[in-house]
Amino acid sequence: MGKYPKFLMEHFQNPRNVGEISDPDGVGTVGNASCGDIMQMFIKVSGDKIVKAKFKTFGCGAAIATSSILTERIIGATLDEALKISEETSKEVLSQLPKEKIPCFTLATEALKLAIEEF
Repeated sequence: MGKYPKFLMEHFQNPRNVGEISDPDGVGTVGNASCGDIMQMFIKVSGDKIVKAKFKTFGCGAAIATSSILTERIIGATLDEALKISEETSKEVLSQLPKEKIPCFTLATEALKLAIEEF
């Protein structure tokens, strides 16, 4: 457990925005065949802002934590801002993850991009 920063452990132990949106404007579903993680990102949009974001993740603690972090940060952002937040968060989180866990966060950003594309 010592190889993960405190904020990642907090999101793993107490993930935010878990579940699905019953009438989403966009859903992104991705999977990683090598590790078996599967992730869905749901977004609700009003105007051009994400007003609600939820996720369902079947995977390791890093996949759950990074999904939680990303959903928290994109709520209230425009679609363009959400993509930028995704990139900025990616740099912040990836620098603190063990190399073998980097694909976990990449899944979250890919799921978000697919959800925005579907919208």
